[in-house]
Amino acid sequence: MTDRPADFAFQLAGHAAIADADGVLFLPGFGALIVSDLHFEKGSSYGMGGQMLPPYDTRTTLRRLVAAIDRHEPETVIALGDSFHDTLADRRMDGDDAARLMALVADAGRWVWIEGNHDPAPPPQFGGEVQHMLELGRLVLRHEPTGGAAPGEVAGHLHPVAKVRGKGRSVRARCFATDGSRLIMPAFGAYTGGLNICDPAFARCFGESPDALVMGRNRVIPVAAKSCVPDRRR
Repeated sequence: MTDRPADFAFQLAGHAAIADADGVLFLPGFGALIVSDLHFEKGSSYGMGGQMLPPYDTRTTLRRLVAAIDRHEPETVIALGDSFHDTLADRRMDGDDAARLMALVADAGRWVWIEGNHDPAPPPQFGGEVQHMLELGRLVLRHEPTGGAAPGEVAGHLHPVAKVRGKGRSVRARCFATDGSRLIMPAFGAYTGGLNICDPAFARCFGESPDALVMGRNRVIPVAAKSCVPDRRR
């Protein structure tokens, strides 16, 4: 029997929401699955610059995304920006990976690409629709958080991680950053880094440091902002 990541159910701006330990957000009231910062072909982009990384990040990211979609069976998939690491990512993508992505988009009832700063014009050959932002009930979905925005904003871009210290050691992991009214998605891509939620960038978005829904190995762990610590400065 395959281990299935445990979900964490909560309320987001009055809507039922489910945070998945693999880094997607599911909104059962809309049948919508949200994923952010896939950064397809980041590895090959670094390779072009002389920094050699194993060129399998797109395949790994796709495999995890397929598994998440199979678990939640959404009617709509929303990729919340920076799905492609740069405007030439589609030209570097392996043919099998490109075909798998096309099939994944085609099989979805509705697939929405939100424009990101890395991919202001997502490649059209994969299908789906492109939007700058999308409204779902009281929720407003966009790539970059606006800072001090009205309740209901769901964004990506910042790649939140939380660092928690306890029992003589610390753990740093990707997380959903939220105050129950707004949310910033974790980065989903295999090679994406992260910004600690104690960074002032998050306080500018939420008014104070947000709570974290930390992605553990097989479950999502809610951690209050007061229990999170900043990264040590070098």
